[in-house]
Formats: sequence, structure tokens, C-alpha cells
Amino acid sequence: MNTFGHNFRLAIWGESHGPEVGVAIDGVPAGLPLAPEDFAGDLARRRAGAAGTTQRREEDLPQIVSGLYRGRTTGAPLTIRFANADVRSGDYAELAEHCRPSHADFAVRCKSAGRNDPRGGGHTSARLTAALVAAGVVAKRCLGPEVLFATRLVSVGGEEDPARFDAAVAEAAAAGDSTGGVVECRVTGLRPGAGEPFFDSVESLVAHLLFSVPAVKGVEFGAGFAGARMRGSEYNDRILDAAGRTATNHDGGINGGMTNGNEILFRAAFKPTPSIAREQLTYHFGEQRMLPLRIRGRHDACVALRGAVVAEAAAAIALADLMR
Repeated sequence: MNTFGHNFRLAIWGESHGPEVGVAIDGVPAGLPLAPEDFAGDLARRRAGAAGTTQRREEDLPQIVSGLYRGRTTGAPLTIRFANADVRSGDYAELAEHCRPSHADFAVRCKSAGRNDPRGGGHTSARLTAALVAAGVVAKRCLGPEVLFATRLVSVGGEEDPARFDAAVAEAAAAGDSTGGVVECRVTGLRPGAGEPFFDSVESLVAHLLFSVPAVKGVEFGAGFAGARMRGSEYNDRILDAAGRTATNHDGGINGGMTNGNEILFRAAFKPTPSIAREQLTYHFGEQRMLPLRIRGRHDACVALRGAVVAEAAAAIALADLMR
């Protein structure tokens, strides 16, 4: 399904090369100040054009078509649309029969019995993350100004020194290849006790949204997998005061599926962009044999570069659903 949430509920639509992508959000309280320019900062963080990103240029001007009156939300569903303009559908003409490796082409072909839109990945495209970022802006407005997000790249192509990030991406692109990266997000200002012990735990819902972001293949909270190498005496977060402040934060601000008042900390791993310029040998369904494929089109050499703000938006959406 293309919907998420209970208290802060959204639905996304559109295809990479269709006329538009967009999001409808239900559960936004009435009276919140909101204007198209409020989306500019986060949309700029996602925008392409910098080194290592796709050369597809979309203006990404949000059109708010419902749920807003005289600069404030009305409590009715808030609908935001983004026009698609810079499309080159001919670059994808061959992909209906020659599916790209590690892409969604084959899976969606099977799911739709071959009736999917193959242009730019159709509905599975990262183009739809423009809608997620817009929803994230609204979610952060619902959470309030005391809830702050700090998101950064901590690894690109295996490099952990930020001074090496650009070189790692450039080296991959020069080889007709791509690379992955890891994004870290910290969230402060959340009240303790939000979330549920089991199926609606903070980790469950945040991870649900993060894994809905194209190319995310790994998520960890706090110490994450490194915690499995520790002993309890080393790992345990000692409580320092009546407010629940802890000496360490190996649990990433979450205990028993609920916020504990400390900083939420998570990391999301983005795989290398599957659409690469290098020729690949892969199965052709029309010819019924493996044939070389050279992918055309415009693609990111490292999706994590623009994925950081998308991961932040995903977390904001999940937290807004929990905190309402």
C-alpha cells in the first residue's frame, strides 16, 4: 500500500516520469502556520545538481492544493504536489524487457504482470522522495520547535573522513560506477514515554519509514551492531538524575520500544546506486538470454548524498505519528 500512519497519516502517489508526484497528509492539526517557502530548506538539501548527484533538474516548487487557508492549516487533509518537468523517457525504452540488476524492475514487473511504468523506475523511483521530504517538513512542524534534528553523512564509499567523501564519489563516477554511504540522525527534545513496547515501538515505526526510502538496506539505533560485542556492564546506560538523563546512550534514546527522554540516535545505510554507466551482463526477457546492458539516463553516483534529508524526514513522519 502507499499509505502510512494512524494519527499522522499520509499517502504518496506519482511516477518518476509521470506528470507529478505528491503527498496527502491527514491528521495535521488546524492552525499551524505553513507556506510554500517553509519547504525550501529541506527540498534544497535533496535537490540534484551537485557533484555526484543526478543532472536531472526539477524545480520542486510545492503546490499546496488543500488543507491550507490564509496561511494556516485547516485540519482537513493537506495535499502537496510537485510537477515533473525535466524528463527523458526515451532513456528507459529498453528496460521493459532488460531489467536493471539490483533495481526494482524485475520485482515490479512480476507484481504488475508487466503493466508497470518502466520509465525511470515508475512508482518505485527515488523521485517520490520529494513527497516524503515535504511530509517531513509538515511532521517537524507538528512536533514543535523544541524537537530538533541533526543529520549528517558519516561514511561514503567506506571512507569515514569527510575530507575524503567527494573523492570517493568522484573515483566511483570516473569508473562508471557508484558507491553507498551511511547517514546518522540525532533527534532531541522528545518527551519520554512515547511509543509502545512491541509492534508500535519507536524502533519499529522509524525503521518502517526508513526502509521505505529507496536504497536503504540497513538501520541501527544507538550502538547498534557494535553493542553485540559489548558486555552489559559496558553497554548499560546509567541513569544520572530524576529526568532520566543517562551517562551513555548505547540504546539510542529508546528503552522497551519507548522514548526515554535522551537523544534519539540512528544510522541508515544506503546501498550503491544500482543504475551505473558500466556495462553489465544481465538477463533479457525478450531474447530469453543474458545480454550486455548499458544503462542510459541520469543517476546519482551516491544516493546517500541527497538521502540524508530523506532519512531525517522519514524519522520525523514516524515520530509525528507517535507523538500525536
